[in-house]
Amino acid sequence: MSWPPFDSPCLTPPPADSGPLGPCMHCRVRHLAVCSVLAGEEVQALDALAGAQVLAPGTVLARQGEPRRHVYTVTRGALRLVRLSAGGRRQVAGFALPGDFVGLSGAAVHQHDIEALGETELCRFGVEAMQRLGTRFPHLQRKLLERACMELDSARDQLMALARMTPTERIADFLLRLAAQQARSGEPAASLALPMPRADIADHLGLTVETVSRCLTTLRTRGLIALPEIYRVEILDFAGLEALNPA
Repeated sequence: MSWPPFDSPCLTPPPADSGPLGPCMHCRVRHLAVCSVLAGEEVQALDALAGAQVLAPGTVLARQGEPRRHVYTVTRGALRLVRLSAGGRRQVAGFALPGDFVGLSGAAVHQHDIEALGETELCRFGVEAMQRLGTRFPHLQRKLLERACMELDSARDQLMALARMTPTERIADFLLRLAAQQARSGEPAASLALPMPRADIADHLGLTVETVSRCLTTLRTRGLIALPEIYRVEILDFAGLEALNPA
């Protein structure tokens, strides 16, 4: 399969009958992305500024402390956001999945290392270009603010989870969050294809790899999940997983 060149204006070719609208209107994750608020001529303006980027597994998109020149929407695959402490300790701050917007920040430099977990497609915009679009289309600016607030709420929820949940509860909550995001993308929520290894899940949730494996086994023994493959989880009992949340 051939991929578009680095600076191609699209990620997926539009249908032959797409008319005057460009490929952004036909993007497979447009309904999840911040650009979903745009239509018609606004989408054409977006097309003119968009570029495609395809990352091989393990590629480092940006390093913590590097100047922040671009923002990205993940259209396929997944990214890992990693922060290193002053002492060199690794912390997986989060994961960016299809539809997620990456690089939204008030800082001039990247706050995390951003790495591709597998082959990953991105829709890329220059920071200044996105700022101009936000000024031109206030509803896009509002959507960006909404996304920033959602990320802040999610970070607070994660801190609360780490403070009050047992390891098994953390794993259950993590799986439910993945399932919810997968459902929004139109994929079956009950069958999770994990893009990240268990070591990343452990670093993200403040656990050890052994604890992650033990908790998954516990959930399987209780009949809440099945583990047909190392990178796949089948959720058998959503209500049972939700009941583990102490909130």
